[in-house]
Amino acid sequence: MSLEESALVDALRRGNEDAFARLVDEHHASLRRVARLYVGSTAIVDEIVQDTWLGVIRGIWAFEGRSSLKTWIFRILVNRARTRAVRESRDARSQRPEEPFPISDASGLGHWAQPSPDPDASPEQALLTKELRERLGTVIDTLPPTMKIVLWLRDVEGWSSDDVCNALAIQETNQRVLLHRARSRARAALEPYLEGARGAARRG
Repeated sequence: MSLEESALVDALRRGNEDAFARLVDEHHASLRRVARLYVGSTAIVDEIVQDTWLGVIRGIWAFEGRSSLKTWIFRILVNRARTRAVRESRDARSQRPEEPFPISDASGLGHWAQPSPDPDASPEQALLTKELRERLGTVIDTLPPTMKIVLWLRDVEGWSSDDVCNALAIQETNQRVLLHRARSRARAALEPYLEGARGAARRG
């Protein structure tokens, strides 16, 4: 644990509200996106994230620094999201997304495309990039849960392999296999859009 993170943990343990507010500002949006991988209801996503922050407040004394604070927080989220997804699975409506994945609010498309729109792109290229983002959300929805979360964290959120393994409590070999399979499935589904984007870039 770095000196900066150690100081943050100490501040959280002292009940420093500013420290907690900074932590929420840094991770809240990403927590919502990851929770959305498990449940389709926005209301349930918000409940899971709120419960996660309560878990952070109550459990910060047990944080031992064996992983980063970020991955510890996300492990709390994943555990709660998995439990809630099982509970909600009896209701078919909870399995249908109420809204597309918020790709545009994430750090980027990572492995799949430019992280942000090119201001000099042609209208055709800009449209294809938008369609790629929308299509990626649809493709992610069709993946098995474990592939879905690994692909999202690695290629959309931009996490390292170590962070993903720590947050999900999986082995590196397993993470690598899941990522490879998820990328293969996603790339096959996205290939027409990727080809179109490359063609538009050449013409632009």
